[in-house]
Amino acid sequence: MSGNASNIGVMVVDDHDLVRYGFVSLLSDQEGIEVVAEADSGEAAIEQCRNIHKRIDVILMDVNMPGIGGMEATKRISQQWPEIGIIILTVHADGPLPKRLLKGGAKGYLTKGNHVSEMVEAIRDVHGGGRYIAKDIAQQLTLALLPGKDSIIDGLSKRELQILMMIVQAHKNNEIAQTLNISPKTVSTYRKRLHEKLGVDTDMQMLHLAIKHGIMDDEISNKNI
Repeated sequence: MSGNASNIGVMVVDDHDLVRYGFVSLLSDQEGIEVVAEADSGEAAIEQCRNIHKRIDVILMDVNMPGIGGMEATKRISQQWPEIGIIILTVHADGPLPKRLLKGGAKGYLTKGNHVSEMVEAIRDVHGGGRYIAKDIAQQLTLALLPGKDSIIDGLSKRELQILMMIVQAHKNNEIAQTLNISPKTVSTYRKRLHEKLGVDTDMQMLHLAIKHGIMDDEISNKNI
């Protein structure tokens, strides 16, 4: 239940201040919706849920952020506060992430190019207990079910995919180890295993592969090249 019983309480999570401000501004004009919190990382989103989870009905969650990122934050929040509906926001409509995130607890999936009216519809549908998949993403998900459409990324475990996303965001082994509460040696083992599974020799090649398969936003990857 949100701060105002007649409104849907929404938290906007995005590490880009201008993007986050834009979504907040757009939603502030929508009847029946109240932005009750903002966060610039997955960790901050989890902390906000600890503090005011009773006021948050729906979360608009960016995927590619520093730290644990939106994918891990979605999993943790959906496990601890299943009453909160999480809608993923991403630049990409394709790639394996929609399937991964929907299995991981997300209730909706939108691209940042979707119109505000579709965002509002998604918020209301998810708050009502339903799911909402943007039309462009739904088409990609349908295509992904066809024979021969499996991605090389689909063969990775949840932990491997999590570490892959942190590596291509230029996190060092010690940073990844600290964030995930594992040893740097374990991270090194995962890094080597990822190189072998993906058939690459360098992290740069792994970054290009991540872009190709739609699990890394171009705007973030440009910072790491």
